[in-house]
Amino acid sequence: MNLTLNEALTITKGAFSAGTTKGSAPLTIAVLDNGGKLISLQRQDGSSMMRPDIAIAKAWGALALGCSSRKLADDAKQRPAFISAVNVLAEGNMLPVPGGVLIRNDDKQLLGAVGISGDLSELDEMCAISGIKAANLIPDES
Repeated sequence: MNLTLNEALTITKGAFSAGTTKGSAPLTIAVLDNGGKLISLQRQDGSSMMRPDIAIAKAWGALALGCSSRKLADDAKQRPAFISAVNVLAEGNMLPVPGGVLIRNDDKQLLGAVGISGDLSELDEMCAISGIKAANLIPDES
């Protein structure tokens, strides 16, 4: 099962809406398919220049290790050498901080991941979860 462009855009719109409701700083949202390829990348006006790279790295890291970037952040605290080594293998393409969430369907199939950057990581993550739910998909926060 593949994540569609329409679903990716619905996730993005839902996440932007959640950010607006919470008064977030300008967000950048990356949606990747289950193979780690970019489907959609959207930046709100005023989002700084590194935000696309950060959002993609949050989503990519979640996909690469099969868990949320929040879990990667927790692992980085518990096993810093492991996460550092994995990031070397990933050529620096993963970012172990909250804001990257896996996307699943009702059958628990992995469809992709969303990564958000722009505000505090906890708010980025909350917006990602809201966006996934707006598309009637399941956020995998584990």
